[in-house]
Amino acid sequence: MISGQRILITGGAGFIGSKLIEQLCSHNQLVIFDNLSRNTLRTTNLRELSQIELIEGDVLDEEALKRASSGCTIFIHAAAIAGINQTVLAPVNTMLTNMMGTVNALAAAKEAGVQRFIDFSTSEVFGQTAFRVGERASTVTGTVGEARWTYAVSKLAGEHLTHAYHKQYGLNTVTLRPFNVYGPGQMGEGALSIFIRKALRDETISIFGDGAQIRAWCYVDDMVEGVIRALYCPEAVGESFNIGNARAVTTIYGLAQTVCRVLNSKSHIVFKPALSADIELRIPNTEKASTLIGFDAQVDLDEGIKRTAQWIEQHYEALPDLPPMFNAD
Repeated sequence: MISGQRILITGGAGFIGSKLIEQLCSHNQLVIFDNLSRNTLRTTNLRELSQIELIEGDVLDEEALKRASSGCTIFIHAAAIAGINQTVLAPVNTMLTNMMGTVNALAAAKEAGVQRFIDFSTSEVFGQTAFRVGERASTVTGTVGEARWTYAVSKLAGEHLTHAYHKQYGLNTVTLRPFNVYGPGQMGEGALSIFIRKALRDETISIFGDGAQIRAWCYVDDMVEGVIRALYCPEAVGESFNIGNARAVTTIYGLAQTVCRVLNSKSHIVFKPALSADIELRIPNTEKASTLIGFDAQVDLDEGIKRTAQWIEQHYEALPDLPPMFNAD
């Protein structure tokens, strides 16, 4: 258990960040640094807790980030621009926020002298095809000029810099590569969240491309467990870990079908042209995380869909509108 710490979480008002707050707030002081663009905290009562300080700010503001991290013992850097729609529409913002945000976060963590720094990378660093990839597998990117890859490149740059800070400055860093995290609290463009929202209303579900893309789906509680273990296990320092569920594997089309089956939905599934280059296959090997920090995903896909649907049903009116591209013609 993590206790008695002052913990800074950038992006703490977001999907995974808000779940981390739930796990850490009972025995620690938390500083949440977020621009509130995806404010999951508004669907909770967490902001009312005295042990939580919320600072509205941007990770591109280095001085504000340094002030926020002063006196903190742990730094969790979860802030980023993500989601295919945002990445394609605003590739410059994606690159700057994800790269320079990590530059600023690491500089602030070093100045504050934190005991542990957690960096969120992405499974997309493995490129278009990644079957049971381990952490030492080659990282690749797609064609230069294809907006889809700006996200992967920006996160990979941050991952390299995080390891460099560990080697050059002795900062106790850990990098996590999440594989398709979903669950209650997801306010953005996650495929599973969108499919569930549509299925609950028997609305048409749109799939971009042929739906044959294969993914492994990790429930958010499992992801949070991986983060917590990375915070206290001494074996985690200086390492990268895949965090995902290699048992919860299906195609995108199969995922839509599974959602409709589990929720007894009458939604129709339609296919649309691909928005950009896509990831054809992404399944993690999590043996390293299991061996070094004892991480093993627990929640299967059907159960995760049920839990997520229950939360979405309860908060449907508070969810942001989906971009037009996700609506059937």
